[in-house]
Amino acid sequence: MLPANLSQLSAFSAVARLGSFGKAGAELSLSTSAISHAIRTLEERLGLSLFNRTTRSVALTEAGQHLLERIEPALRDVGKAIEEMNDFRARPAGTLRINTSRGAGQLVLMPIVPRFLALYPDISVELVDNEGMVDIVAEGFDAGVRFLNAVPEDMVGVPIGIPQRFVVVGTPAYFARHAAPLQPDDLLSHECVRYRFPSGRMYKWDFEKDGVRREVDVPGRVTLGDSTMEVQAALAGVGLAITLESVVRQDIDAGRLIPVLEDWSMSVSSFTLYYPRQRRLKPALRAFVDLLREARGEPGLA
Repeated sequence: MLPANLSQLSAFSAVARLGSFGKAGAELSLSTSAISHAIRTLEERLGLSLFNRTTRSVALTEAGQHLLERIEPALRDVGKAIEEMNDFRARPAGTLRINTSRGAGQLVLMPIVPRFLALYPDISVELVDNEGMVDIVAEGFDAGVRFLNAVPEDMVGVPIGIPQRFVVVGTPAYFARHAAPLQPDDLLSHECVRYRFPSGRMYKWDFEKDGVRREVDVPGRVTLGDSTMEVQAALAGVGLAITLESVVRQDIDAGRLIPVLEDWSMSVSSFTLYYPRQRRLKPALRAFVDLLREARGEPGLA
């Protein structure tokens, strides 16, 4: 029997980890058909089925689970060895994959990525936005970006940008029909744009003033799962929305939106880039972290 090659084993590992031929292809920069061909060839060489496939799911067979457990350590060692080859380059190279919330991507990553690409022409950057948290290690990301309070404890965090503040906004036309709320409980008589987390939990609006915290389960006929659409709904006059002040600063300055309850505005930490504490940093990530630290006037990594 001919031995399986590394590309077939890498495809097998990616499909097993991600549970999808399409996601595995995206991670490996291959088409779904190429991934399917690699798995089919591997199964033919072994004379075994490695996956149980249905139209909705892909699951490992017993033989597939055994193979995955045996090859994963070796594949990790090969990946580390290849990454270490970058240490012999004059400048970092490779692809940097970062998982981010959409707001963080727009506000703090996109302003710095063009400079990073100009400094390191051999590095490619892939930003993938998710409103919910993902396991960056399991999903094959080098790093993630979220607010500090959402960063897992076993991760190293690097602050990006300045602390943020939430603000409640509505259009002038809306406030021509409704009196502006003066305290958080006044929102109970307003039309609000509600937000549901990917987990299914509804977001209750948070407020703070002089050390007093308030949480309001606001009413509203529109519920969304995307922060960008929340702002769009507010601009369309659907109701009040709560969002980061930096996201709507231009709309406020232009008079398209009016902020209210500003003395109750909730401040949050700055966005934070995070990565596994125990993982050896690939050169591309190290270069990106150093650029972030430089922008904040901090020393780079040793």
